[in-house]
Amino acid sequence: MRLLFLGDVVGRPGRRAVTERLPALRERWRLDCVVINGENSAGGFGITEAICDELIQAGADAVTLGNHSWDQREALVFIARQPKLLRPANFPPGTPGRGATLIDTVSGRRVLVVNVMGRLFMDPLDDPFAAADREVGLCPLREMADAILVDMHAEATSEKQAMGYHLDGRVSVVVGTHTHVPTADARILPGGTAYLSDAGMCGDYESILGLQTEEPVRRFVQKTPGTRAEVATGDGTLCGLAVETDDATGLAVRIAAVRVGPNLDESRPTFWE
Repeated sequence: MRLLFLGDVVGRPGRRAVTERLPALRERWRLDCVVINGENSAGGFGITEAICDELIQAGADAVTLGNHSWDQREALVFIARQPKLLRPANFPPGTPGRGATLIDTVSGRRVLVVNVMGRLFMDPLDDPFAAADREVGLCPLREMADAILVDMHAEATSEKQAMGYHLDGRVSVVVGTHTHVPTADARILPGGTAYLSDAGMCGDYESILGLQTEEPVRRFVQKTPGTRAEVATGDGTLCGLAVETDDATGLAVRIAAVRVGPNLDESRPTFWE
């Protein structure tokens, strides 16, 4: 099975990169499933229903979130009627929405997508490892799901790596999000799980984490409150992870970082080209 994960979409440049590039890539690479992290897609902070629909129409089978899940208050309402939108599964009981969903792909196979959020240097939510165990246990690989993808939204690379090894051999992919910078450690772990510490962002890399540089720099230099940082306005780059899984085991057999657009050296899955 061919899976594509795209990192945090930041504002209009990130959305434009997805809507302009993803449909052609989905067809060219014959993708079975596409998952996108959309927690920064609305002006850099949260997601709206219209933007969620836009990402799905562009080719996303599921949209994951993170610590900015509720920055747009409407998400607290529309997430209940949008089964393709996930918030971290380790939010406390009673939180609106869901942390996992089972996708029926166009090829007839099923992909479980799980969203969890780390606790180091983040909001102290429930245990993400227990939450991941719960969701994977309810829909095991090879028994109920042909592939399982876990979006680990976290600050600390150590916590992301720990999740990768914790789930190694039980899921197809563990991919990190949140820091907006693509890491160079894409690999297949010993048990067969594809891993990447951070997928990077879909957005304008002539920026600071997708935001115009002036206000973030001023805050570091002056250490005083200021105006709200605005999203950068240049061309966006798609960043993420491409994974091919074995149909018999559901584990990864090929993996490649994806970077398509300006500012960064391009990287594509040559085994699909």
